[in-house]
Amino acid sequence: IYKRQAGQGKIRKTQRTFYSGCGKKYFQLENQKHNFHNFCKTKKMNLKAGETIENLHIKTLRLIQGKKEFRFGIDAVLLADFARTKGKCKACDLGTGTGIIPLLMSEKNPEANFECIEIQEESADMARRNVELNNLQEKIKIFCADIKEPFKVLQKNSFDAVVSNPPYIEISNGNTNKTEPLSIARHEIFCTLEDVIKTASALLKSHGKFFMIHKPFRLPQIFSLLEKYKLAPKRIKLVFPNKEKEASMVMIESEKCAKPYLKVESPIIVYGDDGKYTRQIEKIYGRN
Repeated sequence: IYKRQAGQGKIRKTQRTFYSGCGKKYFQLENQKHNFHNFCKTKKMNLKAGETIENLHIKTLRLIQGKKEFRFGIDAVLLADFARTKGKCKACDLGTGTGIIPLLMSEKNPEANFECIEIQEESADMARRNVELNNLQEKIKIFCADIKEPFKVLQKNSFDAVVSNPPYIEISNGNTNKTEPLSIARHEIFCTLEDVIKTASALLKSHGKFFMIHKPFRLPQIFSLLEKYKLAPKRIKLVFPNKEKEASMVMIESEKCAKPYLKVESPIIVYGDDGKYTRQIEKIYGRN
């Protein structure tokens, strides 16, 4: 919108703001691309070849992503929404990748502090830069470490919550590229399901919570391992691609040294009949 300033011959560009009928919410139409590039310049982030900075459209969060590294998907967003932390809790993300889960969870609970481990040095470095990009250095710490040997950098029995979006696929043949970042993120190359659950239990305080997303077909193994490492299942939520297909993901909350009492929550349906995200998903993304 262009408006002539009073008493001047110049025409200046103004910004229009629309207010809802109740006056509590408003939406601003602005040149987001221009503001985004200015933001990146002020942060003076040094991007590597093939990297981009993306606007997550969740408050002010930005994320560096690369072409070679595993790019986060909806499973990370769902897990960050499913995981519940309160107040000044101490949380850990096992296999944090580029840091997406602690970044999202920090928006839900700004008082929480995170200590996260990632075995791939390139991904750990990117996660550190993502933390810096979002000015969360005081809240999120990233360590390059092995899930099987976490106590070189993390303290045992000290966390209120542990989250993990681990590799889903067991190694069953020799065709997997064991050095490719995408293979490492998807396949149990550096850690197994048991490694993740064992470490989560060792890190948690008594009655600390463990949140994980995985594949439903591995639920029998998951329940068996949770029991083995004294983690009682408390909540479970299935995720369906649409209402016609079987569940593709499952999220589980368990509690250390607690009595088993399982609540099966209403499921999440990702896509509606029109092929678009459902209201559930739009709400999780903060668009509703």
